[in-house]
Amino acid sequence: MYTEDDLLQLSALQHLLFCERQCALIHIEQAWEENRLTAEGRVLHERVHESGDESRGSVRIVRGLRLRSLRLGLAGMADVVEFRRVDLKSQKTPFPVEYKRGKPKPDDCDLVQLCAQAICLEEMLNCEIPAGALFYGKTRRRLEVEFTEELRLKTAATAERLHKLVEAGVTPPAVYEKKCKACSLFSLCMPENKKSATQYLNSVICDMQSVI
Repeated sequence: MYTEDDLLQLSALQHLLFCERQCALIHIEQAWEENRLTAEGRVLHERVHESGDESRGSVRIVRGLRLRSLRLGLAGMADVVEFRRVDLKSQKTPFPVEYKRGKPKPDDCDLVQLCAQAICLEEMLNCEIPAGALFYGKTRRRLEVEFTEELRLKTAATAERLHKLVEAGVTPPAVYEKKCKACSLFSLCMPENKKSATQYLNSVICDMQSVI
């Protein structure tokens, strides 16, 4: 069990599964640059959060809900949580919905992020959440996600791996892949250079000082 001081950003799970080096640059070295893709994603999230809460029939829709799990050591924000009632006698069950600008990915990074949101809600509200959904802006469709035991175990393992990475405080070396070109941190990461952003900036400063 983690403490409040140990909490890391829930969104870091997706960064870690996409690229361990990217995750370290953002969450250890505090490096960030925005490109068209990240800007579009940010605008999408802002629009969702600013829409406000509402009710549609038996469904209560809450946007921008703060999340926290001491078991996973994570904190973040859910884009949308739909509180659904199956029948008049049952309590409303939370159904988290995460918005993504693109289309479904071949890996599990989006699924893990959504599952972590569900685990946070379960811990906060003392309930069980069987499923949620990912809404992709490019396809304009929802992909329903079942929170299986396998996905829950992978989410917990990813959270533990994230904490170990941040605690170690070491940025992994770069490994160039095709996906690197789409990363907003490409110019900072320099996958062919294999230096951290901090090391690179220090080397630049040293070069400038030697010239002066």
